[in-house]
Amino acid sequence: MPSNAATEAARLSTAPMMDWTDRHCRYLHRQLSRHVLLYTEMVTSPALVRGGALHLLDHAPEEHPVALQLGGSDPSELAEAARIGAQAGYDEINLNVGCPSDRVQSGCFGAVLMEQPALVARCVAEMRRAVDVDVTVKCRIGVDDQDPEEVLPEFLAHLVGAGCERVIIHARKAWLQGLSPKENREIPPLDYDLVQRMKGLFPNLHISVNGGITSLDQALGFLDAGLDGVMIGRAAYHDPASVLSAADPVIFGVGQATSPEEAVQRMIPYIDAHLDKGGKLAQVTRHMLGLFTGRPGARTWRRILSEGAHRPEADASLVLEAMSHVRPLAPAQQAV
Repeated sequence: MPSNAATEAARLSTAPMMDWTDRHCRYLHRQLSRHVLLYTEMVTSPALVRGGALHLLDHAPEEHPVALQLGGSDPSELAEAARIGAQAGYDEINLNVGCPSDRVQSGCFGAVLMEQPALVARCVAEMRRAVDVDVTVKCRIGVDDQDPEEVLPEFLAHLVGAGCERVIIHARKAWLQGLSPKENREIPPLDYDLVQRMKGLFPNLHISVNGGITSLDQALGFLDAGLDGVMIGRAAYHDPASVLSAADPVIFGVGQATSPEEAVQRMIPYIDAHLDKGGKLAQVTRHMLGLFTGRPGARTWRRILSEGAHRPEADASLVLEAMSHVRPLAPAQQAV
């Protein structure tokens, strides 16, 4: 079983999500949890290698442990992209074999690669030769008319043969024809039992489960059942406090829970620095809208930020003003 900072942090991770898990989002999430493994949005290998878009790798030192997710299907190009990512300081390089979007399919990467396990294995092998950090894969249980009971074990066997020691399995098929990316996150049925069986077949492979998981209680259930890690996506984004605030003590057994109020206070210097560099308040606060979900005043918090953060003069004082309208939960609500 692999052992390093990223692997240990992979006990709980936040999913890579396009247009959501940018550096501002990751910095916010790190204020709620010191130990959860954070993932970037997917960055394509052509963008880095051919396009020179190195700004896509920008991240703060405070984000660690943090993983870079790459999209691509050319082994040599992915190896070079992985080298660039590792040189930029990322703790892990992850290969996307799960995204079902049209633009990903047209580039012959993402979930369509579930149909080409030998190619994925070559990509992983080349990436591992290029870097010293972990190379991992995020995949689905299958695509279209594939039988997951047959294709997933074969797929994982190829990964293990290429030296991959850690994989994240989104416990749904991806339907490449007929479903939108959003529908692919909701309509194909979840098969957690299949992921669990894969751990039995590959006991030395670090397996994290992803898909439809919304709470720390659920995460603990999977960990107690023998899986090595849990990845949470949309719930961690839309209601970050409920997923991340208590992650350190509950999942990692260290530290104390962090309140969303504390997280906001920690964001103020970051926001000030971002504005000093010419950034806009809304670029940061768009990721903060769900911080107080379920709390009295949460609607006012969202409204003030949504309406005011785009104004040219908006600064961190708007965030503090919005937070002044949030109230604690009543004791009876906290007990529920």
